[in-house]
Amino acid sequence: MFFGDPTFILIVPALILAVYAQAKVSSAFNRYSTVMSRRGVSGAEAARGILDGAGLQEVTIERISGRLSDHYDPRRRVLRLSADVYDRSSLAALGVAAHEAGHAIQHNVGYAPMRLRNSILPVAQFGSQAAWILFLLGLFVNALSLMDLGIILFAAAVVFQIVTLPVEYNASNRALVLLQAGGYVTDTEVGPTRQVLSAAGLTYLAATLMAVLQLVRLLLIRSSRDD
Repeated sequence: MFFGDPTFILIVPALILAVYAQAKVSSAFNRYSTVMSRRGVSGAEAARGILDGAGLQEVTIERISGRLSDHYDPRRRVLRLSADVYDRSSLAALGVAAHEAGHAIQHNVGYAPMRLRNSILPVAQFGSQAAWILFLLGLFVNALSLMDLGIILFAAAVVFQIVTLPVEYNASNRALVLLQAGGYVTDTEVGPTRQVLSAAGLTYLAATLMAVLQLVRLLLIRSSRDD
């Protein structure tokens, strides 16, 4: 939005990083989707073993459609894996499956950043949807109070993005440890698996940077209305 506004240049670095991160994660996933693990265990089997080892037999695993649509649902206690991850024994599949299992373990042990993220999720979802509407409305009718409200709501979404970073990076670190401890990957397979998880983490970093810079942009536009 506001492509004619000079503040748009603020988000250019985040846009570049986002494009780079998406290319990086696609490249890493595509590359290591063709490299099969020596043990030959599928993503679903590795996730099941990791969950059972953590005493999480009640967490179910489902196959879902889509590419890189994998996620853990804390409300239903379900780990959902895409077909490329659920069925395959590639290093990419094992990394993604273990990462999502890491989220289930975070939920089970009460990992503080995850608790915080889940608690602010409803506000963040509403804020990300309503913030721009309120801000633009306030901008066009010169209602500073509406602009301020939009900024506050958008700030909640920014906080959510910031809190997401430690949650995701911790899940990736757990994944590597769990894969090694369970014997799902060998020492030589850890490096490639780490590359997949690191590339995925870069996308969260790009999203956070974009959110922060957008907030700064809104604040600058709001400040200009005081002049």
